[in-house]
Amino acid sequence: MVSAQDSPRELPKGQTVNLKKQDSLNSEGKNTKRTKGKDEKEEKPKIQDYLIISHENDTTFVDTTLSIKKEYKFNYLRKDNFGLIAFSNLGQTYNSLTYNFKNTDLVPNLGARARHFNFMEIEDINYYRVPTPLTELMYKTAFEQGQLLDAFFTVNTSPRFNLSIAYKGMRSIGKYQHIVTSTGNFRLTSNYTSENNRYHARGHIVTQDLFNEENGGLEDESVEFFESGDEEFIDRSILDVNFENAESILKAKRFHLEHNYAFINQKDSLSRNNLSLGQVISFEDKYFEYSQTSAETEIFGDAFKSSSLKDRATLEHFYNQFQLNYSNNIIGDLQFNLGYDNFNYGYDKIVILEGTTIINRIKGDVLSAGGKYHKQYRGFDLLGEFGLNVSGDFDGNFLKGQASFKLNDDIQAIASLNHSSKAPNFNFLLYQSDYLNYNWRNNFNNTETQQLAFELKSDKILNLSIDYSTITDYAYFHLDETSQLVAPTQYGGTINYLRVKLDKEIRVGKFALNNTFMYQNVTNGEGVLNVPELNMRNTLYYSSHLFKKAMYLQTGITLNYFTKYNMNAYDPVLAEFYIQNDQQIGEFPRLDFFLNARIRQTRIFLKAEHFNAAFTGYNYYSAPNYPYRDFSIRFGVVWNFFL
Repeated sequence: MVSAQDSPRELPKGQTVNLKKQDSLNSEGKNTKRTKGKDEKEEKPKIQDYLIISHENDTTFVDTTLSIKKEYKFNYLRKDNFGLIAFSNLGQTYNSLTYNFKNTDLVPNLGARARHFNFMEIEDINYYRVPTPLTELMYKTAFEQGQLLDAFFTVNTSPRFNLSIAYKGMRSIGKYQHIVTSTGNFRLTSNYTSENNRYHARGHIVTQDLFNEENGGLEDESVEFFESGDEEFIDRSILDVNFENAESILKAKRFHLEHNYAFINQKDSLSRNNLSLGQVISFEDKYFEYSQTSAETEIFGDAFKSSSLKDRATLEHFYNQFQLNYSNNIIGDLQFNLGYDNFNYGYDKIVILEGTTIINRIKGDVLSAGGKYHKQYRGFDLLGEFGLNVSGDFDGNFLKGQASFKLNDDIQAIASLNHSSKAPNFNFLLYQSDYLNYNWRNNFNNTETQQLAFELKSDKILNLSIDYSTITDYAYFHLDETSQLVAPTQYGGTINYLRVKLDKEIRVGKFALNNTFMYQNVTNGEGVLNVPELNMRNTLYYSSHLFKKAMYLQTGITLNYFTKYNMNAYDPVLAEFYIQNDQQIGEFPRLDFFLNARIRQTRIFLKAEHFNAAFTGYNYYSAPNYPYRDFSIRFGVVWNFFL
């Protein structure tokens, strides 16, 4: 099945999809019939009847095939994590090797972005429509003691009402001292269509808690022991870490509803004329908390107290939007909307530091207006969207446009532009902590970004994407020159950022070489925005049916590699990465051997991760003082049940 964060196959509009034999509800890929009575037979539902509906209303279907893309997505995030490098334990954060500055937000986010890789946003939640109950179970082993399980169930109680429930839970001890992780993501969704097809409603309830023990990384002396490769230190639990008394947690709950009513709902073979009024209403309550039993003043600076430190930043965000939608054959699809945001971010105390009072809350309202447009014209698919904060406590706006054209059945070209002006996240503007250095109130300018992008998609030739971004007033965390401690700052100039990504698979018989290359270049922002110049992933693999096509097998080796650069360092108090320009990290290959199989609707995954660790050198890191994963063997399975 396609998870909430996958990018599944889309159903071509107005076309019939022919599935391969391995993607079916039985082992032979036939639409078999089951007997209801002596003379009455009922055709078994086809797999393309099990629909998945994204936040953007793109409709896809359940996919039980085994492919190299499934191998790339079989991980903790359940999506392709090219451009990210994981920390040593499952459930920890990821360091970013690339950035996409495309943005449509109008108000700041909480912050603590290092804790949000596994956080399911509104855009990550899917809705479903199924002819029979559907279940998916996903399991994968963790590090030392623990496991990852993602369980999903959906059912249509009637053709017009669907209900789904899912929970992804994970716990892993890890190989280093004091890095236990425990996370949970609960999702409940429903969608409904009235009998006359005029009223549509869908919504979800999501609760999430992401818990991490924090150890500050290896001590400098332990870094030398780690890199030595001495057999005594292969047991990573004996390496000393900076501290063993801190924890962090990101916890949230969200209630979300989208519904609309069609006043005019005229559709026939020659024309359409639709007018509807819609509403989106959402409320999210979340907090990030960092706690430590005793102060680590040598690392984080002086503290207000020596023990029982606890920092908690909370955010309550209510959003309400009304939409007027109109569409016909000539104009296309048109929407005007009015939105209202109410936010309450902050802390439960006021801080007075060196005679300066730091407030405890940023509360306010924002009224916004926007619109969307979609039109298919002479082979072009045109999309446009804009948003503007009309009044309130934050200025902001965005504009995006996209035009796509299919040259033939295989080649599609897409051009897009995106402009955004948005205030930095709340933790840049206001932060309070029991550590003196982590207290500030800033009035930063909006960060403005412009992005031009071009994409060429072709299964036969290659997939190529190019985007060029300019970023003005970029807000980031860095080491303060005076205190040598982490602090927020803003770069007043304009950064130019170019990315070129190429995907190409070469097939010869049952063998294939899947290649992904990314080139990046930053000008006018060296030391402010740090990325590797080259990032690559290459997979050589073999695929074949076995045992009279009862099993489909894929096995191969994947190489991941990126060039050296000043990799961002990690700050556990903020749960943020910050710029450092003293240590270059990279140029270490990561080789994984995998053996995957599919039997009916069950996919089995076996992987020897980073099997080259012992013979290519112990110089692999996910961030300064945070080693990447050692060699390990992990097993997992994805199992679908069609009742």
